[in-house]
Amino acid sequence: MPSRRNFLQSTALGLSLFFAVPFVAKSTELSPENVKSVSAATDPLPVGIAGFTFARFDLNKSIEMMKRIGVYNLSLKEIHVPLNSSQETINAALAKFKEANINVYTVGVIYMKTKEAVDQAFAYAKKVGVTMIVGAPSYDVLDYAEQKVKEYDIKLAIHNHGPEDALYPGPKDVYDRIKNKDPRMGLCIDIGHATRAGVAVDKAVKEYKDRLFDLHIKDVSKAEKDGKAIEIGRGVIDFPALVKALRKIGYKGVCSIEYEKDMADPMAGIAESIGYFKGVMAAGN
Repeated sequence: MPSRRNFLQSTALGLSLFFAVPFVAKSTELSPENVKSVSAATDPLPVGIAGFTFARFDLNKSIEMMKRIGVYNLSLKEIHVPLNSSQETINAALAKFKEANINVYTVGVIYMKTKEAVDQAFAYAKKVGVTMIVGAPSYDVLDYAEQKVKEYDIKLAIHNHGPEDALYPGPKDVYDRIKNKDPRMGLCIDIGHATRAGVAVDKAVKEYKDRLFDLHIKDVSKAEKDGKAIEIGRGVIDFPALVKALRKIGYKGVCSIEYEKDMADPMAGIAESIGYFKGVMAAGN
């Protein structure tokens, strides 16, 4: 596995492709148009943000931060638009996202311990207008969740939460539960939690490719239970191997950055993480 210093030295050109636009622009923000023009030639893996990244901030501030970092795909967390919101409240939030050119592509992670919680999650997704839920249903409501997947024609990407999670520590724990269910039931692999559970994420991506719907991208300090969230590129995850695996399987989903360090003041870490991740992708072209 290449060292972080050697990788950054060898991919300076790739990184410059992503940082040239904000430095020459009059504004410090990347416009959606600039993001598309830069990424179209070099970045086939769409980058997003998992809404939990902004858990300490309100909706308006979260939108502002997304604009500053130039990322326009969002996995909406109910922290910002509660599950019990009326259609009018949801529409008002969606109008703000639309004005900022932000694409709300999924909702979650939504926890579902009861049938009522499953009902609420799918009704919420329909109101938001997305075609996928990132969720964590209990085992005893999985069959009921499958019924709702069929009823609403909304995908359910089940999220793994690491070795302390009694339900879904790693991707295999998800896959084994849904592999014989409706093909619209699949995985949102959280690569940080998977790594802490002892999983090689590049191998997991290839092994579960037929049910891989979404990704939460982060880095961790150790491939052990007590590994901590850290800036992408500073930890133990082999990102070049991950990107290579995603390209090999023809991954069509979003790579959503979920930054869980310095959450009261995350901008520097988010920017570093996105820059590193995009640099890995540019170096691989």
